[in-house]
Amino acid sequence: MSIASNLCEWLAKRWLTLFFMMVFLVFGLGGFSGLAHSQADPGRFEVRSASTDFRAGVCFLNALVEYRLSSDARNALDSGVTLAIQLDVEVLERRRFWLDLEDASLEQLYQLERDALSERYIVRNLNSGEQLSFATLFSALNYLGRINDLPVIDVALLDNDEQYDMRIRVGLNTEDFPGPLRFLSFMRRKWSLKSDWYRWELERS
Repeated sequence: MSIASNLCEWLAKRWLTLFFMMVFLVFGLGGFSGLAHSQADPGRFEVRSASTDFRAGVCFLNALVEYRLSSDARNALDSGVTLAIQLDVEVLERRRFWLDLEDASLEQLYQLERDALSERYIVRNLNSGEQLSFATLFSALNYLGRINDLPVIDVALLDNDEQYDMRIRVGLNTEDFPGPLRFLSFMRRKWSLKSDWYRWELERS
Protein backbone atom coordinates (compact mmCIF):
# COMPACT_ATOMS: atom_id res chain seq x y z
CA MET A 1 0.00 0.00 0.00
CA SER A 2 1.40 3.40 -1.00
CA ILE A 3 2.20 6.23 1.40
CA ALA A 4 -0.63 8.30 -0.13
CA SER A 5 -3.13 5.48 0.51
CA ASN A 6 -1.96 5.12 4.11
CA LEU A 7 -2.31 8.89 4.62
CA CYS A 8 -5.82 8.94 3.17
CA GLU A 9 -6.85 6.03 5.37
CA TRP A 10 -5.42 7.75 8.47
CA LEU A 11 -7.19 11.02 7.66
CA ALA A 12 -10.48 9.21 7.09
CA LYS A 13 -10.22 7.49 10.47
CA ARG A 14 -9.24 10.77 12.10
CA TRP A 15 -12.26 12.63 10.70
CA LEU A 16 -14.55 9.74 11.64
CA THR A 17 -13.25 9.88 15.22
CA LEU A 18 -13.77 13.64 15.38
CA PHE A 19 -17.28 13.25 13.96
CA PHE A 20 -18.32 10.73 16.61
CA MET A 21 -16.75 12.89 19.33
CA MET A 22 -18.86 15.85 18.19
CA VAL A 23 -21.99 13.69 18.09
CA PHE A 24 -21.22 12.59 21.63
CA LEU A 25 -20.77 16.19 22.80
CA VAL A 26 -23.98 17.36 21.18
CA PHE A 27 -26.33 14.47 21.86
CA GLY A 28 -24.74 12.19 24.39
CA LEU A 29 -23.07 14.37 26.96
CA GLY A 30 -26.27 15.10 28.81
CA GLY A 31 -27.13 11.44 29.04
CA PHE A 32 -24.40 10.79 31.58
CA SER A 33 -25.60 13.45 34.01
CA GLY A 34 -28.56 11.32 35.09
CA LEU A 35 -32.19 12.18 35.58
CA ALA A 36 -31.39 15.70 36.78
CA HIS A 37 -30.38 16.69 33.27
CA SER A 38 -33.57 15.27 31.77
CA GLN A 39 -35.48 17.62 34.06
CA ALA A 40 -33.30 20.65 33.24
CA ASP A 41 -35.04 24.01 33.01
CA PRO A 42 -35.50 24.93 29.31
CA GLY A 43 -35.80 28.61 30.23
CA ARG A 44 -38.32 31.18 29.08
CA PHE A 45 -38.30 34.74 27.74
CA GLU A 46 -41.68 36.49 27.72
CA VAL A 47 -42.84 40.07 27.27
CA ARG A 48 -45.50 40.44 29.95
CA SER A 49 -46.66 43.98 29.17
CA ALA A 50 -45.64 47.03 27.16
CA SER A 51 -46.83 50.57 26.58
CA THR A 52 -45.67 53.88 25.18
CA ASP A 53 -45.57 57.40 26.51
CA PHE A 54 -45.20 60.60 24.48
CA ARG A 55 -43.28 63.48 26.00
CA ALA A 56 -41.45 66.44 24.50
CA GLY A 57 -41.96 65.08 20.99
CA VAL A 58 -40.43 61.68 21.73
CA CYS A 59 -42.03 58.24 22.01
CA PHE A 60 -40.80 56.34 25.10
CA LEU A 61 -41.17 52.60 25.70
CA ASN A 62 -42.07 50.99 29.01
CA ALA A 63 -42.19 47.20 29.29
CA LEU A 64 -42.05 44.30 31.70
CA VAL A 65 -40.13 41.23 30.54
CA GLU A 66 -39.64 37.85 32.20
CA TYR A 67 -36.14 36.48 31.75
CA ARG A 68 -35.61 32.89 32.90
CA LEU A 69 -32.38 31.39 31.66
CA SER A 70 -32.18 27.74 30.72
CA SER A 71 -30.02 25.40 32.79
CA ASP A 72 -27.45 25.31 29.99
CA ALA A 73 -27.31 29.10 29.78
CA ARG A 74 -26.91 29.44 33.55
CA ASN A 75 -24.13 26.85 33.59
CA ALA A 76 -22.33 28.67 30.80
CA LEU A 77 -22.74 31.99 32.61
CA ASP A 78 -21.28 30.55 35.81
CA SER A 79 -18.40 29.10 33.76
CA GLY A 80 -17.41 32.55 32.49
CA VAL A 81 -19.35 32.84 29.23
CA THR A 82 -20.78 36.31 28.58
CA LEU A 83 -24.42 36.19 27.47
CA ALA A 84 -25.77 38.71 24.96
CA ILE A 85 -29.44 39.71 25.26
CA GLN A 86 -31.14 41.64 22.50
CA LEU A 87 -34.31 43.72 22.64
CA ASP A 88 -35.91 44.32 19.23
CA VAL A 89 -38.34 47.24 18.85
CA GLU A 90 -40.26 47.95 15.64
CA VAL A 91 -42.71 50.68 14.66
CA LEU A 92 -45.09 49.40 11.97
CA GLU A 93 -47.28 51.47 9.67
CA ARG A 94 -50.62 49.79 9.13
CA ARG A 95 -51.61 49.14 5.52
CA ARG A 96 -55.02 47.93 4.50
CA PHE A 97 -54.26 45.80 1.45
CA TRP A 98 -50.63 44.83 1.99
CA LEU A 99 -48.18 43.78 4.66
CA ASP A 100 -47.55 46.35 7.37
CA LEU A 101 -44.54 48.54 6.66
CA GLU A 102 -41.66 48.71 9.11
CA ASP A 103 -41.28 52.43 9.67
CA ALA A 104 -38.53 52.37 12.31
CA SER A 105 -36.59 49.81 14.32
CA LEU A 106 -34.29 49.75 17.32
CA GLU A 107 -31.93 47.09 18.69
CA GLN A 108 -31.11 47.42 22.38
CA LEU A 109 -28.16 45.21 23.31
CA TYR A 110 -27.09 44.03 26.74
CA GLN A 111 -24.32 41.80 28.06
CA LEU A 112 -24.67 39.67 31.17
CA GLU A 113 -21.67 38.07 32.83
CA ARG A 114 -20.58 36.69 36.20
CA ASP A 115 -17.41 38.11 37.70
CA ALA A 116 -15.51 35.14 39.14
CA LEU A 117 -13.52 37.28 41.58
CA SER A 118 -16.40 39.19 43.19
CA GLU A 119 -19.05 36.54 42.37
CA ARG A 120 -21.34 39.36 41.25
CA TYR A 121 -23.35 39.63 38.04
CA ILE A 122 -22.49 42.45 35.65
CA VAL A 123 -25.03 43.97 33.25
CA ARG A 124 -23.75 46.20 30.43
CA ASN A 125 -25.96 48.34 28.23
CA LEU A 126 -24.02 48.32 24.96
CA ASN A 127 -26.11 51.17 23.53
CA SER A 128 -25.50 53.63 26.36
CA GLY A 129 -22.31 52.21 27.87
CA GLU A 130 -23.92 51.97 31.33
CA GLN A 131 -22.70 49.15 33.57
CA LEU A 132 -24.27 47.89 36.79
CA SER A 133 -23.35 45.16 39.29
CA PHE A 134 -25.76 42.85 41.14
CA ALA A 135 -25.31 40.41 44.00
CA THR A 136 -27.61 37.76 42.50
CA LEU A 137 -28.66 36.54 39.07
CA PHE A 138 -32.29 37.13 40.04
CA SER A 139 -31.69 40.82 40.69
CA ALA A 140 -29.72 41.21 37.45
CA LEU A 141 -32.49 39.61 35.38
CA ASN A 142 -35.11 41.61 37.26
CA TYR A 143 -33.31 44.82 36.31
CA LEU A 144 -33.10 43.75 32.66
CA GLY A 145 -36.80 42.94 32.67
CA ARG A 146 -37.92 46.42 33.70
CA ILE A 147 -37.66 48.77 30.73
CA ASN A 148 -38.47 52.33 31.70
CA ASP A 149 -38.57 55.40 29.45
CA LEU A 150 -36.54 53.96 26.60
CA PRO A 151 -36.62 56.54 23.76
CA VAL A 152 -37.69 54.87 20.51
CA ILE A 153 -38.63 57.45 17.86
CA ASP A 154 -39.13 61.16 17.31
CA VAL A 155 -42.85 61.83 16.90
CA ALA A 156 -42.09 64.21 14.02
CA LEU A 157 -41.11 61.17 11.95
CA LEU A 158 -44.64 59.73 12.19
CA ASP A 159 -47.27 60.74 9.65
CA ASN A 160 -50.34 62.22 11.35
CA ASP A 161 -52.59 60.62 8.73
CA GLU A 162 -51.33 57.10 9.29
CA GLN A 163 -51.94 54.49 11.99
CA TYR A 164 -49.04 52.74 13.66
CA ASP A 165 -48.39 49.72 15.84
CA MET A 166 -45.35 48.95 17.94
CA ARG A 167 -44.01 45.48 18.66
CA ILE A 168 -41.13 44.18 20.76
CA ARG A 169 -39.41 40.88 21.47
CA VAL A 170 -36.35 39.75 23.40
CA GLY A 171 -33.88 36.97 22.74
CA LEU A 172 -30.55 35.47 23.62
CA ASN A 173 -28.14 36.44 20.87
CA THR A 174 -25.93 33.40 20.22
CA GLU A 175 -23.99 35.04 17.38
CA ASP A 176 -21.49 36.41 19.89
CA PHE A 177 -20.75 32.98 21.40
CA PRO A 178 -17.33 31.38 20.85
CA GLY A 179 -17.31 28.99 17.87
CA PRO A 180 -17.85 25.67 19.75
CA LEU A 181 -20.66 27.12 21.88
CA ARG A 182 -22.31 28.62 18.80
CA PHE A 183 -22.29 25.17 17.18
CA LEU A 184 -23.75 23.53 20.28
CA SER A 185 -26.41 26.24 20.53
CA PHE A 186 -27.46 25.45 16.96
CA MET A 187 -27.54 21.68 17.44
CA ARG A 188 -29.08 21.40 20.89
CA ARG A 189 -31.58 24.29 20.53
CA LYS A 190 -31.55 24.83 24.31
CA TRP A 191 -29.85 28.18 23.82
CA SER A 192 -32.46 29.51 21.43
CA LEU A 193 -34.32 31.57 23.99
CA LYS A 194 -36.55 34.10 22.27
CA SER A 195 -39.91 35.57 23.16
CA ASP A 196 -42.87 35.97 20.84
CA TRP A 197 -43.58 39.39 19.42
CA TYR A 198 -45.71 41.57 21.70
CA ARG A 199 -47.72 44.05 19.61
CA TRP A 200 -50.03 46.94 20.44
CA GLU A 201 -51.50 50.05 18.87
CA LEU A 202 -49.42 53.18 19.03
CA GLU A 203 -51.84 55.78 20.37
CA ARG A 204 -50.75 59.40 20.05
CA SER A 205 -52.51 61.85 22.33
